[in-house]
Amino acid sequence: MIKIAVASENEMVTEHFGHCVNFNIFESENDRIVKSESIENPGHRPGFLPNFLNDMGVNVIISGGMGGGAIDIFNEKGIEVIVGARGYAKAAAEAYLAGTLESTGSVCHEHQHHDECETL
Repeated sequence: MIKIAVASENEMVTEHFGHCVNFNIFESENDRIVKSESIENPGHRPGFLPNFLNDMGVNVIISGGMGGGAIDIFNEKGIEVIVGARGYAKAAAEAYLAGTLESTGSVCHEHQHHDECETL
């Protein structure tokens, strides 16, 4: 089983991981989504969300953009990070399972948001 978290604004992938409204969590077996749930973002504090999602058993995190600190923590936990995603959260999770969703490496360097994410 693979557990995928998508940082979202309701059903859509959000641009900024830490400030998302909710996480859509998809559980898959044999590359098919078998269960989904939405959980509210418990709050943005440095280092908190990667550990929170790790404790939930998440294997993959998908977002539009993400700060380098969060990416480092996910990498330490062995959680795959996919950034640069857009559109519907479920579609992004399905694309990941199909092997067609690739990370753009878009890292947010500023916490003021909007148009300050760059591709490395």
